Amino acid sequence: MASRDYEAELQTLITANRILYHQNVVDAYGHVSFRHPDKPDIFIMSGDKAPALVSSPSDLIEYHVGDSSPVDPSAKKGYQERFIHSELYKRYPEINSVVHSHSQAVLPYTMNGVAMQPTFHIAGFLGTHVPNYDITRSYKTGDSQDMLVNTTSFGSDLASTFSSTRSKDPTHTVVVMANHGFTAVGTSIKQAVYRAVYTHVNAGIQSNAIMLRSAQEQIKPGSTGEIRYLNEVQTAGSLKMNEASLERPWGLWEHEAKAWSLVKKPDGV
Repeated sequence: MASRDYEAELQTLITANRILYHQNVVDAYGHVSFRHPDKPDIFIMSGDKAPALVSSPSDLIEYHVGDSSPVDPSAKKGYQERFIHSELYKRYPEINSVVHSHSQAVLPYTMNGVAMQPTFHIAGFLGTHVPNYDITRSYKTGDSQDMLVNTTSFGSDLASTFSSTRSKDPTHTVVVMANHGFTAVGTSIKQAVYRAVYTHVNAGIQSNAIMLRSAQEQIKPGSTGEIRYLNEVQTAGSLKMNEASLERPWGLWEHEAKAWSLVKKPDGV
């Protein structure tokens, strides 16, 4: 029999799918998962379905962390990129939730040599360096270069990018993925979702800052200094603040997600 904690986490995962869509972090693509609270060698995520349409536990699939195979061999079709999740859970015991996104705000920072930087305190979890994982370096002759992390090997390569050492603790909370998107991790679903949402927000703010500075330089050359980003001390301090305030944005996003509906029901239904 499933524990109450597990049943509650299933509902949180369903809400997380809706929140990520409502916050423009995912669209028809992208996914979020969590590690089973009672069985750390199992993780759960939606089947092959648009996140906004995930509405009940029947939409979810349990997978083995070891090889990303479904616990139920007869389970419905799942996401090809579940190996992103399994390999992160396998490598880092403290990670309990993973979000993968193709955010349009983040994508420019995966391909043009401009590094993503923390622009404000809410995004302090980014630290002073956000790695860029380039899957093309892992391709071998004959591989289909579709940019998908759809094997154990690719997933392991991505997972290794989250740490600058062989440590079991991730050094980074977010990794951008060349010409693909980004992946965010957390110790809980709420934390991973928070980080995914504000990675998306931070990317938009940074792009606006870069464009504003460029425009001002065109009007009055030499009138602007370097763009200011958070330094190491500031990101560390902001990270503590982030951790202490997760419930505030989650409560708002949960309320919005519950109030929102893809299709308005007819009166009386």
